[in-house]
Amino acid sequence: MIFLIGTYGFSMAQKSQLLIAQNTVGKLQSSLDRKEDSKKQISIIGEGIKALDAAVKDKKTKKYPETWALQAYFSSYLALIDPNETSAQKYFELALKSIDTAKVLDKFQSNTQLLDASINNTHVKKLNDGQKAFDKNDYYTAFYSLKDVSDYKPNDTTLALNVANCAQKIQANEQVVFYLERAKAGGIKNPSVYQQLADLYVFKFNNDAAIKVLEDGLKLNPYHPFLMNDYINLLLDNEKYDKALLAIAENFGTERRSSRLLYYLFGYLQQAEVKNLKQAEDSYLKAINLDQNYFDAYYQLALVYIQNANANLKSKNLNQYKNFLNRAELTLLRANEINNNDINTMQLLIEIYNRKNRLDLVQELQRRIREF
Repeated sequence: MIFLIGTYGFSMAQKSQLLIAQNTVGKLQSSLDRKEDSKKQISIIGEGIKALDAAVKDKKTKKYPETWALQAYFSSYLALIDPNETSAQKYFELALKSIDTAKVLDKFQSNTQLLDASINNTHVKKLNDGQKAFDKNDYYTAFYSLKDVSDYKPNDTTLALNVANCAQKIQANEQVVFYLERAKAGGIKNPSVYQQLADLYVFKFNNDAAIKVLEDGLKLNPYHPFLMNDYINLLLDNEKYDKALLAIAENFGTERRSSRLLYYLFGYLQQAEVKNLKQAEDSYLKAINLDQNYFDAYYQLALVYIQNANANLKSKNLNQYKNFLNRAELTLLRANEINNNDINTMQLLIEIYNRKNRLDLVQELQRRIREF
């Protein structure tokens, strides 16, 4: 990740110090082409640094942007390859100052290659320092080092995630959101990123933003079970029932692990919001068909039968009333087998047995409830 350039020409009218530094760039490139070790490269750069020490003090050459661009380039490269950490840090700081000076002086942008290479080298240094700091659990240093690199390379989604991870470690939630959004804008596909970002928006009470994030995640990960479950639950929590029904209906049969729950939720919405008891009954039965011990589905199905029984009693259709009441009883008995400690189930059975004048069963259930 070290960025190098070719030979950079200067006018013959410039001082000899700059010519020496110019030649050093070429020597360094040749050394790299021959794959010589870092000691040799440090020795070559030393020639250029020595020449530039004189150039930055000369009243004429210190005004040349080339002087500072060369110093930025050599010092940024040394910051990467010098094995002495103290020395490397010294050259890193010198590179930053030289880059700033060169930018101010270089009004015609005639040193773009040198400066681009220098800037890239400083960001490689920051990246390396950030990774070392993270490994040492120094998350503040890691955050600020990696943040600068991510701001320089905003399209690097992995880098954005690493910065978000550091921000989370130091509990900077706003920064977590910012860099997760950057990773999202970069087209990252990982569904856990969308889940985490949605959770952060929910924490901030921005539920519309959370829903939008999950929708974007599902576009890249169609029918992903965890994303879909989060999406449907968030829609239900925010009473967006039409969208929830549509999402559930579109996902029937796409994920076996969630089909039982999807059928149950679809039935519940049909029962509670749409008031379509037939559709609710069909959905609960499908959920039960997938899991014969699905207590919640049996309980809600019994409520559907009781609602139908009450409607037929009101219209004085006694045969249908008895039919639905019997279905409710059988369904509740099955629910009671699955969970014989559920008081709500027993109370509904008491209501049914009171209607049927089965007082012995009423007393037995009441005794059981008193024992809790």
